[in-house]
Amino acid sequence: MKRVLVAAMHHESNSFNPIVAGENDFNVMRGKEFFDNIRENDSLSGVVKTLMDAGYEVVPAVSARAVPNGEVDYDFYQGIKSEIIKIAKEENAKKPLDAITLSLHGSMRIKKQGEAEGYLFEELRELFPNIPIFSSLDMHTTMTDRMHDNCDGFVGYKCAPHTDCFETGEHAAKMTIAALEKGVKAKSAWVRVPILVAGEQSSTTVEPMITLTNELRETEKKPGILATSYLMGFPWADNEDSSVAVYVVAETQELADKEAVRLAEFIWSKRYEFCFQTEAYSEEKTLNVAFEAVKNGQKPVYISDSGDNPTAGSSSDCTGFLKKIMEDPRTKELNTPVLYGGIYDPEATKQCEGKIGQEITLTFGAKFDTKTTSPITAKGVVKNYIKDWKLQGSLVKSDVALFNVNGIDLVLGEKHIGYASSHVFLALGINPAERDIVVCKVGYLGDHHEQFAKRAILALTKGSTNEDLKTLDYKLVPRPLFPLDDDFEFDAKANLK
Repeated sequence: MKRVLVAAMHHESNSFNPIVAGENDFNVMRGKEFFDNIRENDSLSGVVKTLMDAGYEVVPAVSARAVPNGEVDYDFYQGIKSEIIKIAKEENAKKPLDAITLSLHGSMRIKKQGEAEGYLFEELRELFPNIPIFSSLDMHTTMTDRMHDNCDGFVGYKCAPHTDCFETGEHAAKMTIAALEKGVKAKSAWVRVPILVAGEQSSTTVEPMITLTNELRETEKKPGILATSYLMGFPWADNEDSSVAVYVVAETQELADKEAVRLAEFIWSKRYEFCFQTEAYSEEKTLNVAFEAVKNGQKPVYISDSGDNPTAGSSSDCTGFLKKIMEDPRTKELNTPVLYGGIYDPEATKQCEGKIGQEITLTFGAKFDTKTTSPITAKGVVKNYIKDWKLQGSLVKSDVALFNVNGIDLVLGEKHIGYASSHVFLALGINPAERDIVVCKVGYLGDHHEQFAKRAILALTKGSTNEDLKTLDYKLVPRPLFPLDDDFEFDAKANLK
């Protein structure tokens, strides 16, 4: 029975967020936990199940996963990486490993170091120069030379929102199986394309991503092509590798090179077409449009507080847009309180514990991001409190509170949780369908929100995930880079790796 080492690291690191993500932010799994946590829409599960179903012995190392946040603590990362390397050495000494298949994000950044994944691949390749190494990646991977030089092949998610995670893990595992069973010698090529795309402009539910993704799928049908990916990069990380990349894995280097160049030229030709899939306005116009929509019976109106989106790595403690809603006299004229998710503030959340029904004065927000926001102190009523709430399918537990203040039902989180679904609202006893206005710290709305929303507006708010990339203080990104720069030429062949 062939033996395949499996490990995972998932974190999207926002360099504009001052929070340093560490041990308390990550869920870490080891050994048997890999098999006890097979989940839908999870790339690690796709890797593990596919290899097991094919009759391989899966050798579990370590899986470390966290909600996107600031850069990762150096010592924590080194500990995880060292543990993966140690297990790989020990297992190989027992009986040689035949391959390694990883489930990685691709835009995990380490404080004081930079890229995370490349250094892991480098150490694994040094230890195992002659066995296949493959990996699944997030669609928003930032590809690097170190990653490319030390891995046989990558495949990234093709859907945003990411609904194909399991299938992508399965795809990486199948490339491993092809190498072991059919002797396929994977050859890979990548082209750096000098584009940055705001996350909410890379949704695969609208153009140009629909056409781009279809082209990937058609290319993968060609004989000799093993995988194709548009790796969109992570725009809210200021680093020397930032850009879109095209990545192709094929049975010959000539084929990989040819398709990588062609796909790079194709996405470059689409650079002016990236756009928001929904209405997008300034903070002030957003509120005017939302209140008018409620008057006209379009409710609930969903508003994305996009500049402080925790699922894109923002701190989730910015209060600027919340203050505007609290101070707007139209808020209290609504038939129902504005539902707002939410503010990451461990202290304020815990101060609500045991006080359901009580009126208290609370100071909340700006616990981490103190440059673009400031705390709010206000009197309100604690309406609900849940200890150790956990989103179904997630591994992170957090106390959550519902605090009613100035016509707003505000969700407070003890941990850095996301608001990509309505589950936390429902758990707190709120049906979003019955509200006039719902505000979520997200970008594009996923299916779970869209089932409630009668109208969706993207508010161009402030935080670590500003959708207008030109407003961010980039210092390290390679220039020229669209849309920060324009009127420059791009030669795909010259950028072929």
